[in-house]
Amino acid sequence: MTDTSDIKKQRTAWESATLKKALDRFPERREQFETPSGQEVARLYGPEDIDELDYVNDLGFPGDAPFTRGVQPTMYRGRLWTMRQYAGFATAVETNQRYRYLLDRGQTGLSVAFDLPTQMGYDSDHEMSQGEVGRTGVAIDSLEDMETLFDQIPLGDVSTSMTINSTAAVLLSMYLALCERQGVEPKKIRGTIQNDILKEYIARGTYIFPPEPSMRVITDLFSYCKDNVPSWNPISISGYHIREAGSTASQEVAFTLIDGIAYVQAALDAGLAVDGFAGRLSFFFASHNNLLEEVAKFRAARRLWGHIMRERFGAEKPKSCALRFHTQTCGHTLTAQQPDNNVVRVAIQALAAVMGGTQSLHTNSFDEALALPTEKAVTTALRTQQILAHESGVADTLDPLAGSYAVEAMTNRIEADAKAYIDKVDELGGAVKAIEAGYIQKEIADAAYRTQMNIEKNQQIIVGLNKFVEEEKAGGEKREILRLDPNMERSQVQRLQAVRARRDEAAHKKAMAALTQAAKGDENLMPHMVTAVKAYATVGEISDALREIFGVYRAS
Repeated sequence: MTDTSDIKKQRTAWESATLKKALDRFPERREQFETPSGQEVARLYGPEDIDELDYVNDLGFPGDAPFTRGVQPTMYRGRLWTMRQYAGFATAVETNQRYRYLLDRGQTGLSVAFDLPTQMGYDSDHEMSQGEVGRTGVAIDSLEDMETLFDQIPLGDVSTSMTINSTAAVLLSMYLALCERQGVEPKKIRGTIQNDILKEYIARGTYIFPPEPSMRVITDLFSYCKDNVPSWNPISISGYHIREAGSTASQEVAFTLIDGIAYVQAALDAGLAVDGFAGRLSFFFASHNNLLEEVAKFRAARRLWGHIMRERFGAEKPKSCALRFHTQTCGHTLTAQQPDNNVVRVAIQALAAVMGGTQSLHTNSFDEALALPTEKAVTTALRTQQILAHESGVADTLDPLAGSYAVEAMTNRIEADAKAYIDKVDELGGAVKAIEAGYIQKEIADAAYRTQMNIEKNQQIIVGLNKFVEEEKAGGEKREILRLDPNMERSQVQRLQAVRARRDEAAHKKAMAALTQAAKGDENLMPHMVTAVKAYATVGEISDALREIFGVYRAS
């Protein structure tokens, strides 16, 4: 630790002389400076702000506990982060074309966006699906759609991420069945399924079943992947949607790790050994506009999770304590006004993710506030990552902002704030109890309200929205946006009905009966789901069977 007493004296002298003269002539722009999370930013950070920091115990070295400086000893000097572009729209045919387009341009991993009916466990011909098929992602009803989605894409050579939660087990079953048909060995299958139902109750809303059976499906998936697909990440514990709902940076860390604690405990309660599954846990964070706070957030999350896994759960393997995460730039920061400005926002957010040590990154497209991204926009987003990787130099050294007084002070503050939230949720009885009481949802809603009020009062500037506004020309600027074929939904329904008509009905009925029986007992559901999807059981049929047994969750 640094002796800061002399520095404090010299700082006081500087403030009363040099600084005072400057302030008398040129007052600062605001009385108080804050991050988007509402945390005060000091005029100047120095050694006195981090005089309690212990390098070995608080920072350490990359690849070693407490992992503040990164989870790999060489980080990007050895291997760059996985460059993904979250994509999915219309039918599997159109989305497959986008995937191949991106892979041809240097994308190194796939990230699947599913439409709302698929996320909610409805087939495309269900009355609840009308008008939503293929709109916010790709429509997947059966294994045939999955076969089309990954046509001519060798799944043994590519890492796939799937953003799906309530129906995660069904979609993973389809993916595994497809890998088997491609002849891919299970040990070569790499990727991540989001499978994070708790944040759906908190911030997003695409839940089906109540928490208890939902947690059972999740731990079944954990167990199945551990034994059968050892390189697959069975969950991506997501703070991204928590941040998109309006949380602060500290809340994003806290509520994400709170959900992680609940999943680890559920797996332990199901009989799994912590060091047998914890190394495959992955996380998913947003990257916001304030570069320094975001870098600090990622570092604080790693350090805090490392302590939680060692001290709370007794994990012994270093890999069990290392928080690995995917990052996506923040969708809600993009503006429909002056959308070209979004290119700059995305670049700053991506820079924060890289300097914060992400393992995987999606960069949003500048036109996403207007529509689903065009090929031009998604290429610009991918090129942003490639420029950071190969031209900026930030990938050449590990944890480049370590030792910055500002970043280390912010890291300590975020960790302390997040830990206070974790302690509060422990008092309430854990994540599920806190969700059922509405505590977490209210904290996020209050933070979102404060932010919106600051924007409306011009206390938080959004360029092009509440300052530096430009009048729109008559008729508006002509922009290329992605437009979906209005006949797409009808075509998808016809394909679904054709699958039902030609499948082996006896095999289908047998598989569904076995799945239903397993759900009534305590068998692992995953093997039965894999069998069912091979018999071309649909997402909606499997979800309906489980609805009958597990019930449907209604938010209070």
